[in-house]
Amino acid sequence: MILRDKIFYGWFIVAALFIANILVLGGVRNGFGIFVEIWEKEFYASTASISFAASIGLLTQGIAQPILGRLADIYGGRIIILNTMIILVLGGFAIAFANGVIFLIFIYGIIISFASGGIGGSVGGVVIVRWFRKRRGTALSVLAAGGSVGGLICVPLMAYIMDLYNWRVSWIVLGLLGVISIPVIWIIIKNRPSELGMSPDGENLDNSKNFNNEDDEQGPLVVNRWKDSLKSWPIWQLSAGYFVCGITTSSIGVHYIRWAVSEDVSTNTAALAFGVLSAINAISVVIVGIFADRIERRTMLGVVYLLRGLAFVALIVFPGYQAVWIFALLGGMSWLATVPLTSSLTADIYGVKNLGTLFGLASLSHAIGGAIATYLFGYAFDLFGSYDIPFLFGIITLLGAGVASLSIKEKKYSIRYTKKAA
Repeated sequence: MILRDKIFYGWFIVAALFIANILVLGGVRNGFGIFVEIWEKEFYASTASISFAASIGLLTQGIAQPILGRLADIYGGRIIILNTMIILVLGGFAIAFANGVIFLIFIYGIIISFASGGIGGSVGGVVIVRWFRKRRGTALSVLAAGGSVGGLICVPLMAYIMDLYNWRVSWIVLGLLGVISIPVIWIIIKNRPSELGMSPDGENLDNSKNFNNEDDEQGPLVVNRWKDSLKSWPIWQLSAGYFVCGITTSSIGVHYIRWAVSEDVSTNTAALAFGVLSAINAISVVIVGIFADRIERRTMLGVVYLLRGLAFVALIVFPGYQAVWIFALLGGMSWLATVPLTSSLTADIYGVKNLGTLFGLASLSHAIGGAIATYLFGYAFDLFGSYDIPFLFGIITLLGAGVASLSIKEKKYSIRYTKKAA
């Protein structure tokens, strides 16, 4: 109780969702790539067919985001997060019994992937946004860092367990770890500060004010109906950038280790490098969030996309072993930083009323980009025996995403600046 009095309760919620992100982003999403080669051999499948299962998963997760985000806008994020986490845990156990690509498509591509949308920015991010205003970028960045820490822990761990036992045991262990998060979510997460008689950021409330004032925050482009947001440019600019983010992160999550092996880099080395990438990102994403609370968020978002473009250049220019580690460095500095920047910008511009739905739409664009790219990257590898053409495509699209982000008129549309002007 003393600890709660000293630390704003919103940070406990961030910590709970941080743990959930470790397992969902770090294990379920980023861990998939570890098993591509072994599944090819065991299921007598091509790289493209395994990639197809991942593509279906990404598309399913994208479709889930606006649906679950809308439910979170109406009923609150807590119940959505709790139920989807239970489904994720059960799905993780089920994967251990996979016997072919069809099984992967159904369990991973549909069941697990739909449930994973309940931990994403359209639900978890909405909860965080209601608890924070001034430190919104920082809080969302800490949340996103959970995925990076998950990559650092889960990817090497799952690779190690696979070598020590087999890939099925890896998924059982991941499911057991997921069990830990369920009571944490149940006990700690609250939908909004008013449920505990608090205000956003832990600021003192005037007794005459309604505790529900966290819902009163309205961005300059606030809309009563989420569909009306489609008439303004920022949602399209943010979604375009996030589409490219999906192309470049999802494809790497599935194909990074497969690419490394094709370059004569061992699976364990590639998994370790991805862990290093995640460690770097866990630090950099928080730093980006802190800076984004002090300068224009669009600037940080544009820089992140352009830096990731340089990381993709390294995959083409340098030999395999060098490229693995250069990519880990440059990619780590940019990987999940787009998530808090995109969600916080959406909240700043459009307010929190329909945030779950709106960020869900941006997340859908992310998933569509990821689903298309994940399959086509695998198809291109089967066709050409190399990932150079897909990586070149990634470079070009990241340049476009950087330009789209930098062109957002944040000072005109963000409440951070319009409120100061008023």
